[in-house]
Amino acid sequence: MQSILIVDDDITFLKILEKFLTRKGFEITCCSSVIEAIKTLTTKPFDLLLLDYKLNDGIGLDIISKANELELKTVSIIMTRFDDVKLAVKSIKKGAFDYITKPINHEELLMMIDLALSKDKAEINHSKTIEGQEFLLGTSAPSKKVTEQIELIAPTELTVIIEGESGTGKEHTARKIHNLSQRKNQPFIAIDCGTLSKELAGSELFGHKKGSFTGAESDKVGKFKTADKGTIFLDEIGNLSYDVQVKLLRVIQERCIQPVGSNETIQIDVRIIVATNENLKELSLEKKFREDLYFRLDEFKIELPALRERKDEIPLFIDYFLQQSNQRLGKAVAHFSEELVSALQNYYWPGNIRELKNIINRVVLLSKSKIAQIDVLPLEMLSNKDSDLEKNETDLKLIQEHNEKALIERTLVQTKNNKSLTANLLNIDRSTLYLKIKKYGIET
Repeated sequence: MQSILIVDDDITFLKILEKFLTRKGFEITCCSSVIEAIKTLTTKPFDLLLLDYKLNDGIGLDIISKANELELKTVSIIMTRFDDVKLAVKSIKKGAFDYITKPINHEELLMMIDLALSKDKAEINHSKTIEGQEFLLGTSAPSKKVTEQIELIAPTELTVIIEGESGTGKEHTARKIHNLSQRKNQPFIAIDCGTLSKELAGSELFGHKKGSFTGAESDKVGKFKTADKGTIFLDEIGNLSYDVQVKLLRVIQERCIQPVGSNETIQIDVRIIVATNENLKELSLEKKFREDLYFRLDEFKIELPALRERKDEIPLFIDYFLQQSNQRLGKAVAHFSEELVSALQNYYWPGNIRELKNIINRVVLLSKSKIAQIDVLPLEMLSNKDSDLEKNETDLKLIQEHNEKALIERTLVQTKNNKSLTANLLNIDRSTLYLKIKKYGIET
């Protein structure tokens, strides 16, 4: 019997979900706080974690981070209100398998749990590669530019920075570069730096010797050594601590690594590709990222377009994901109505391709006829909150400020105007938060 840990501070919702999943044959354990959940993780293994994003004493990310720190072999799904979609995407980058929006559709949840538990890592990576190929075969000018850049840079040994919002296909792009390079028959190792704890990042990347720290019961080969002769992809590189950045700089300069607790260096031959949803140059100027490391990494840069910048391709993605969803869910939806396609093209897509894929799964699951209609979309998608913004899509500053203001407002609502917690969630200091609240005239 597969085991699931459910964490939510809404006790009524918790009990309903426990009863439903127990009837479906799962062994269920319930917790109502981050502290209780973390304590429970240390006492027994779970196949899956079903976590509310916002809890009274923290967020679901805290539990995912602890599971990663304990090196638990488990997958997690985040539950969130629809307005929290950007933070849910962030959760995925921190290691969650997927997210589902409240109110929860039980059949949709079962489908997602089945996917999370049945897909082994190889299958998931294969799916991601296919999805990435579809992303790269776009017909819009921005997509063609990315394809040309990949074909240009792949045969070289240059280090590459890939910049783009969450869900735009950064890992897919890195895989394509690797597959078109002379290293294509060698390992491709992908690391999400956002999931690495500060204490264990060095060990994970560079390895360690037995006894080098508490819990180091045997020698460990790091990811860089595993990627020898191939390519290593460091996603969300801006999350690396200063100490690890120093070690990474040495790897680039000297082409060698030094495992934690060892006095010996090991020569390696690895191509490095990094990715971020932030602007590394700006971070380096703000002293939040080592400037010397930035210059070493910035041999070539690829900027991935957001889905809203290539809306003409949305019908192509709809056809592609519709086929996948029909196969996965045992459905036979033939196509989407014109009204539904129009609504999807007019939506702002803060979660980009991943969000589109999840919405199409939902549409297929809930559709009762062969032609999917607009009434199966979440109501929030029909409010068209970004219509005024879309009239000015060529104004990059306006788009960035709009997104920033909306994110701050939503986070303040989540935290009940707790400025310290809001600043922490947004990864900025309190003084910066107060300046932005004043700048945008946000009422608190």
